[in-house]
Amino acid sequence: MSGLLSTVAALAGTPGGLATAFASGVVAGLAIAVPVGAVSTLIVMVAAQRGWRVGAAAGLGAATVDGAYATVALVAGAALAPLIEAHRTTLRWSSAVVLAAVAVVLARPAWRPAAAAPTTAAEKRSALRPGRAYLTVVGLTAVNPATVVYFAALVAGPAARTVTNPPQRAAFVVGALLGSACWQLLLAGTGSAVGGVLTGPRARRWTAAAGAVAVGALAVATAAGG
Repeated sequence: MSGLLSTVAALAGTPGGLATAFASGVVAGLAIAVPVGAVSTLIVMVAAQRGWRVGAAAGLGAATVDGAYATVALVAGAALAPLIEAHRTTLRWSSAVVLAAVAVVLARPAWRPAAAAPTTAAEKRSALRPGRAYLTVVGLTAVNPATVVYFAALVAGPAARTVTNPPQRAAFVVGALLGSACWQLLLAGTGSAVGGVLTGPRARRWTAAAGAVAVGALAVATAAGG
């Protein structure tokens, strides 16, 4: 993480106008997105269970928040960072609650006898669709303590002080959004490929159980401050 932020600082401090601001934004987006955590694990698991469209929607939800954080970092990050740190415990518990709820949703296919897909109208409404996956991950990423920590590190660094004019700021934000989105979509593609191999009802039940256990463990670790 520190190495990536150093790269951001170096790029932001060199001449090059919009191209340099965009490149530093891409690196900043990757710095936020690449570390493996609750959100990245969830994207892989959702894609494995629900397919590419749902997994990609989840990934774009995370990228959307990363882009929003990059925007706030350049506009008012220095003033907001202490406030975010002061509410870190609340954010951590909020994230744990969301993760626990998602773990229950992921576990539901494992409880069904052998049905590979929802059949009733109620089951179809409760299934995790792209829109719901997007909003779920938006909420989870927004309160994810790891994302908040990276956000605070970004706004405290030289990038926020050297990318100063509006066009450079816009290029930085677009770069951060695209850098994060590319990584999140790669995670979704990986999960979808794994899910494509495990096509039988029994395999999908095992995948659902494994995903629920993994996300549930992340909920416990998050609540414990991990």
